[in-house]
Amino acid sequence: MIDGCKKGQLNSQRSLYEHFYGYGLNIALRYAQNREEAVEILNDAFLKVFSKLNYYKIEQPFKPWFRQILIYTAIDYHRVHHKFPTYIDIDSVTQLLIDSDTPLPFLSPNEDVLPFVQALPPQYRLVFNLFVMEEYDHKEIAAQLGIAESTSRSNLARAKEKLKEMILNRVPKNGQLVYKRYKKTGF
Repeated sequence: MIDGCKKGQLNSQRSLYEHFYGYGLNIALRYAQNREEAVEILNDAFLKVFSKLNYYKIEQPFKPWFRQILIYTAIDYHRVHHKFPTYIDIDSVTQLLIDSDTPLPFLSPNEDVLPFVQALPPQYRLVFNLFVMEEYDHKEIAAQLGIAESTSRSNLARAKEKLKEMILNRVPKNGQLVYKRYKKTGF
């Protein structure tokens, strides 16, 4: 399939796209505000994959290579469509940084956290995903996004606070009540 894609064969490209669409969409949804944005990120990533396939080394697994391109594409998408704030009030961040290790509230195994992550503001969602899901450190995130490490830390702290608040209240960003107010029993 990869060799066919390198040769520009449309059937091979279609097969690769269909084979990795679900995997890629699951990743893109974490970085996107909604499904349409996720599909746009995913399609942009596939365009990059097909144009950069000559750089892919066949001896390495394809999935991690594709995942990395998808993450960089999501970062690029956010750079273009969601501008990061340039000023952060240090006094408001101090307390958030102190509380940033506070665990998120209890969720049952049947609950889907994705709607809450998608409801985060773009700059918080991006840092949250890179730190929590991709396990980047703040230095790497800062370098990728062109922000200060302190901004990365504060965005993560704010993302956790917002997630905690949304989960405790079970109210997504659009204001529709999902669940009744949940008794505060974090772990």
